[in-house]
Order: sequence, then structure tokens, then C-alpha cells
Amino acid sequence: MKTILTILILIFNLTLFSQVDKAIGDYQFSITTKDGNLTEWKLTLNENGTFFFQYYSNVKFEIPTEKNIYGKGKWTMKDNLITFICDEQNDLDKKYTLNFTNSNARFIIKSPKNKTDQIIKTRVKFLKSDIFWIKGTEIFKIEN
Repeated sequence: MKTILTILILIFNLTLFSQVDKAIGDYQFSITTKDGNLTEWKLTLNENGTFFFQYYSNVKFEIPTEKNIYGKGKWTMKDNLITFICDEQNDLDKKYTLNFTNSNARFIIKSPKNKTDQIIKTRVKFLKSDIFWIKGTEIFKIEN
């Protein structure tokens, strides 16, 4: 009985780790308007539990026209919910100004149970954040 229980626990843990492995990678979303304005979000989730985020915009009628805003910190995932954490002393400085503490995102992937031809792009959707303009943003995984 103990052997069966141990095997079931191991299988369950492997399933959890495989979801985290699937989340690791680069994500990007870009919008280009007819006027040639560009807005771009990039997120990298690293295997060691760190992340990097870049928001870039090039809008002709804003001052300054070009903006780069960065964030970094640590991330964890449980039940497809990614939690972002920033250490104010180590992760925030003149370059990395975005504080992702109190930010959560849903990791969305096509379920292995879904046998249809429906295409579901792997993505991260921000559900909650103190960064007001990131809530609701979906950033899609760059497939190699």
C-alpha cells in the first residue's frame, strides 16, 4: 500500500513540475497601429525562478516618443497561477523600476484532455497587479 501511495505522489509531483517547465520561456505581444506607433511587452520566465520584463513603446505624438520600462524579480507557479515577487533592495534600481510584487498571472495552455483542433496559444494573462496598465494584458509564448 505504501508503495502505491508513493508512486501516486511521485506521478502527481512530476505533473506539477511539467507545468512549470512548460511555462519557462520567452513571451511577447506587440501592437502596431496604422500610424506606425508600436507598443511591445516582453517577459522572460527563467528556469531558476527569475523573470525579466520589458515594456517598449514608440508613439509619435508622446513626449518622449520612445519609452523602455523594465522589471525583474522572482516568480513561482502553483495550479497555473504565476506569482511575481520583487525584492525592493535587489530588484529595483534606476533601470528596473517596475515593482511586480502583488502581481499574479494565469498560465494558459491547451489542456492535454482537449483533443479538438482548436488552437489555444500558450500565454500568460495578468489578473492582478499594482501596475495598473498591465492588468488584463496577455503575452504570448514565443515558440521555437
